[in-house]
Amino acid sequence: MFLSLLFLFAITVGGLGLTYLIENKRTFMWRVAAGNVAGSALFGVVCFFLSLVTGLNLVSIAVAALLVLAFVLLVKTAKVRPVFRHDWDKAKGRIERFTFSRVQSLTYYAFFVILFAAFFDRAMIVTVDGIFTGASNNLGDLPFHLGAIYGFTDGNNFPPQNPSFAGAKFTYPFIADFVAAVYVKLGLSPRWAMLMQNVTWAFSLVVIFERFAAAVTSSRLAGKIAPFILFLTGGLGFVWFFKDYWQGAAGFFDLLWNLPKDYTINDQFRWGNSMVVLFITQRSLLLGMPLTIIVLHFLWDLFVGKREDLGMSGILPAFVMGLLAGTLPLIHAHSLLVLFVVSGFLCLSSFRYWKSWIAFAAGTSIVGGALLFWMLTGSATGTSEFLAWHFGFDSRGTNIFWFWLINTGIFIPISIGGIALMMLAKNRDEEGEEGASNGLSIEHLIFVLPFILIFIVSNFAKFAPWEWDNIKLLIYWCVGFTPFAAYVVALLWKGSRVFKVGAAACLAVLIAAGALDVWRTASGQMRYEVFDEDAVGIAKAIRERTKPSAMFLNAPTYNTAIVLTGRRSLMRYTGHLSSHGIDYLPRENDVKRIYAGEATADLLLKKHGIEFVLISPLERKDLQVNDDYFAKFPLFAESGDYKVYRVTE
Repeated sequence: MFLSLLFLFAITVGGLGLTYLIENKRTFMWRVAAGNVAGSALFGVVCFFLSLVTGLNLVSIAVAALLVLAFVLLVKTAKVRPVFRHDWDKAKGRIERFTFSRVQSLTYYAFFVILFAAFFDRAMIVTVDGIFTGASNNLGDLPFHLGAIYGFTDGNNFPPQNPSFAGAKFTYPFIADFVAAVYVKLGLSPRWAMLMQNVTWAFSLVVIFERFAAAVTSSRLAGKIAPFILFLTGGLGFVWFFKDYWQGAAGFFDLLWNLPKDYTINDQFRWGNSMVVLFITQRSLLLGMPLTIIVLHFLWDLFVGKREDLGMSGILPAFVMGLLAGTLPLIHAHSLLVLFVVSGFLCLSSFRYWKSWIAFAAGTSIVGGALLFWMLTGSATGTSEFLAWHFGFDSRGTNIFWFWLINTGIFIPISIGGIALMMLAKNRDEEGEEGASNGLSIEHLIFVLPFILIFIVSNFAKFAPWEWDNIKLLIYWCVGFTPFAAYVVALLWKGSRVFKVGAAACLAVLIAAGALDVWRTASGQMRYEVFDEDAVGIAKAIRERTKPSAMFLNAPTYNTAIVLTGRRSLMRYTGHLSSHGIDYLPRENDVKRIYAGEATADLLLKKHGIEFVLISPLERKDLQVNDDYFAKFPLFAESGDYKVYRVTE
């Protein structure tokens, strides 16, 4: 644990040093948060490419960590030293001055830390009975990420093959799982590695998004409110909660402690709370989003002309920011697509700092282009599967206006109102206090146009084989609109007592449904089995007795025990494969023929290079298993109802 914490400190300090290359006026807390994100991203990419040569070991980890840590030397330069000293003294002064506002600030951040710790603690639960998850939408995603992590730590998966489809290039953005694998190499269990990442990245997102929203709206209060909306987003599902209460026999608090379902994601509600359907399941977004918002904040400042303090017209900071953005193909590719759209709009609308825009584009293209080329070359992913006309997102035939009303509640109208109010109130100082209105400002309208475009296009086309995956883009529409919804709440709060009541009511409606779903997870009301005790036992035997490159045959399901070994599977969960655009049907048919012991089974085992076959309750449930056929092979390992046969010498 100590070594892992030391490593986290090192890459965060290195990332903090890097922030002085790209931002001159930021709080020290923002720099720590941004340092954690940027340090993790840079370390992950550098260490991964070192590991392609040396493997994932202490040498590659140490070299990559030292390269990132070297950025801290920037604070020793003559230009940065006084800025760092000012930031440090200001931060230290705030800690030493124990005032009511400091207590409020501490309580604000402590709330999110406690929330994240309780919530993400349920992502993976390890007991003597097996491995479980306490998140309603994490049943298939947890094994996928564990498969990626164990592949790096125990399977020597370099260059990485898709853990769900052996032999195919791993094109899913895997840096979040790769960095988790580093923590495992340093002594943490996968559970603690993911928990530490999730909590620290989520908290960094709070700080980064808070400052971004404050900058866009020129309101510190709006900045404070925005993270609540982002993390607790939801629609009108709370109305159905009260309906369940009125129609049921349980008391209000009994129902609250025993919620029967989610109220933002089910057959009727498809938008989903961001924490429940995205941050706990799609871990890459939890690293990609704060990194993207760092870049968006920079682009906003560039767009509105606040980069004079950087010197050189912001060329070097813009180039470095572009290099950071360029790492996104390996972190969260949809985030890079969002940046392309937003930066293109802003650049064409304001070319004042044209050298900086070109520098940003160059930096992004150099790294991002190279990584995209590397990822897509030789990929088994069918790119034609990722673009098709599809109306209504995942509305499933529901009237589109009604769908978005019940799924997002008042979010859309209140955000539009916030944009209109911002356009009417142009002048504000940097500390967020309102100034006199001075005509109509279209800066905020231009800024939200690309987010509006993302929303519209995502409702008319799908950018993944599964239409619901458009949420990976739509969540950024939410990011772009949230500051303006928060601004309306903040503006109401500054009014009379009646307006304060209105502000509280608006915020409650915005977050009530999402808060219910987050509470359901954080309070430990669910526990789903992912791997039973025997699955864990057979996985341990396989790790101890087989070489890392061993090829296994198993049922095409998400929770095969092979996930916990890091070894290769001919194929796993078809749901993951289809969502990644992989044509798995021929291989799936071969798997069925082998387990059925058909006449061609021996030839198919040889064709696919199968060395071991797993037969467990999952194979017996999903496939026709011919025990007489497998009886001719030696039993290699056994744990309860789990058996592994060696089919090659």
